[in-house]
Amino acid sequence: MSKKKEDFKHVNYDWDDAYAENLSEVESLVYRSNILGADQRITNTGGGNTSAKLIETDPLTGEQVEVLWVKGSGGDLRTAKLENFSSLYQGKLTALDATYQARDDKGYKSPGEDAMIGMYKHCNFCLNPRASSIDTPLHSMIAEKHVDHLHPNAVIAIASCKDQEALTEKVWGGKMAYVPWMRPGWEAAIVCEQAYAEKPDSIGILLGQHGHTNWESESKSCYETSLWVIETAARYIEAHDKGEQTFGGAKVRSLSYEERHSLLTKFLPVARGIISNKVKFIATVQCDEVALRFVNSVDAPRLAKLGTSCPDHFLRTKIQPLYVDFNPETDDFDALVEKLNAGIEQYRIEYAQYYEACKRDDSPAMRDPSPTVILIPGVGIIGWGKNKSESRVTTEFYNCAIEVMRGAEAISEYTALPQQEAFDIEYWALEEAKLQRMPKEAPLARDVVVVIGAGDGIGKETAFRVAKEGAHVVCADLRYEAAQKTAEELTAIYGQGIGVAGTGISGCGPAIAQAVNITERASVQAMFEQVIMAYGGIDKVIITAGVFLAPGQSGMSDDEQFDMSFAVNVKGGYIVATEANKIWQAQKLQGAMVLTTSVNAAVSKKGSLAYDTSKAAANHLVRELAVELAPLVNVNGLAPATVVKGSTMFPRERVIASLSKYNVEHSSNDSDEELRDKLAMFYAQRTLTKQPITPADQAEAAYLMVSGQLSKTTGQIISVDGGLHEAFLR
Repeated sequence: MSKKKEDFKHVNYDWDDAYAENLSEVESLVYRSNILGADQRITNTGGGNTSAKLIETDPLTGEQVEVLWVKGSGGDLRTAKLENFSSLYQGKLTALDATYQARDDKGYKSPGEDAMIGMYKHCNFCLNPRASSIDTPLHSMIAEKHVDHLHPNAVIAIASCKDQEALTEKVWGGKMAYVPWMRPGWEAAIVCEQAYAEKPDSIGILLGQHGHTNWESESKSCYETSLWVIETAARYIEAHDKGEQTFGGAKVRSLSYEERHSLLTKFLPVARGIISNKVKFIATVQCDEVALRFVNSVDAPRLAKLGTSCPDHFLRTKIQPLYVDFNPETDDFDALVEKLNAGIEQYRIEYAQYYEACKRDDSPAMRDPSPTVILIPGVGIIGWGKNKSESRVTTEFYNCAIEVMRGAEAISEYTALPQQEAFDIEYWALEEAKLQRMPKEAPLARDVVVVIGAGDGIGKETAFRVAKEGAHVVCADLRYEAAQKTAEELTAIYGQGIGVAGTGISGCGPAIAQAVNITERASVQAMFEQVIMAYGGIDKVIITAGVFLAPGQSGMSDDEQFDMSFAVNVKGGYIVATEANKIWQAQKLQGAMVLTTSVNAAVSKKGSLAYDTSKAAANHLVRELAVELAPLVNVNGLAPATVVKGSTMFPRERVIASLSKYNVEHSSNDSDEELRDKLAMFYAQRTLTKQPITPADQAEAAYLMVSGQLSKTTGQIISVDGGLHEAFLR
């Protein structure tokens, strides 16, 4: 069905003929997938799959064979590339049905049906290693060349109505077949094949509680048919929209931005601590108008209790969210925390009851019974995950669930999956196997690490080191541009992750940049507030920021140098520690802190009075903070020496002055790097190991102190100086 861009207002029409005409058939499939996935109203992150049955040359026989190209397991339509698609001999897939029918253990939800997943790899074309989707037989059994299987909110809304079958006929004018809910797999594909055969003039199938599948003979027309199915559903819902009476109308008012920000920066660390009773979680906050309309509404408690519908949704959001009965007009912060505590306790009890009532003999053990979505009237939605990407996806999926409920309630009555059906998806052996195949989490994967001084030198190396271990890294520096550069470099390496949820900074990835002046408490407070809004709390804080002011430097008086040295090197650490401790105490989760001091703190010498005494004070600050913050937080010090490379404390002028002081041969024509190398090698000869000290050496020590490997070490100063015997602790 040929359509024009102006025919659509509820989905984006992005097909570009000029671009598409130069693509091969399989490239056209990838292109179609990407532009479908780019519109979140069409399908959610990681959801849905597309396929094309194409003629390829068999590499063994040279014969022309039909090959099914279908988006593989775990792929995302928006970001998929060719390597994310499985390719299977269509003839072999068709023949597999005879294998299935011959099994004694076949049937819906049977071991035989699940065993067919392992048979797909025997059909792989050209040894394609991409794991095939559970929906592969659906794409194979539909005879048309191009097939799209999608999870649009508008379509799922109709598929979640109590009268979904009658609405299928009415909404799409008889052009869509209907199949009631079935767990994806071989049996569901057979039923869809029968529905396709029984209604040959149909262009698609509505899948109860799930989504839809449609088909066409050409890639572009398949894309347009997908848009038409979604647009038609969205227009029908729009015609019945209840306006201000959506979800029964508003029950409470939304807090202002300032009120919400103030509440959340206090509440999120507390909530993170309560919910992280088994493992730690990272938060994503959604507080746009759509989210607030739902959580503020009369019907939110009823609908939240019903749970979500689409399997893609509740695999992330659990069977239902936790609704906190909070009224911002009458309840204070303490009341919110009390209600959260009571709500989570009851949620865990009910989740255990759900597990016990629905479990089967071979069910996997019960997973963490804590909620992954929390709804707070007047405030918004908080989604939780093992990392930032996971929490964004969780929140995104509940956003989708809200839109599904809105549409269903506008035209009929929303119904969720029966609990047993939901359980059989959540604890499906295939889902459990997928979880078991996931790589082991990196040591800091669930941690938020704040690195102050991350713009360059030791701080930048430290940011890279903890990121390598999976940490969410806050790159903080007095110079925002330098911090931003570090964060961008980390994002380029590790990616933004998936999921499109999050309001404001909460929509961030695993690395963010923050400007901070550690000598000003208000600046430190503002920085930590942004970190809380981004991730929900903190775990480790590493301070590498510091100043070295030699006599006569920058035209400052000795008194001014003394004041500045102590302000940055001592008071700054004190301010950061006391502000971070407020968050640690609210979370009640183990934390770690590292202050960067210097071996100069233990060595008396001429020419750096202000620096050396401030670092000596910093050493004792470490010990005092270790006492003050125990037992929840370990505090240790990192004492570098002569880290010349990449350090802002060694500008060209200081390097030349030092080389001249020690009579090290050099030239004014030498580059900055050459001068630093000469000074570093000179310093190295004064050490026991005879090796120059690098920022990476310091970063390794900083990581060690927050890794948990030294969890019983606190109040200590670890020198990384190559072995300066003058600095040995006495």
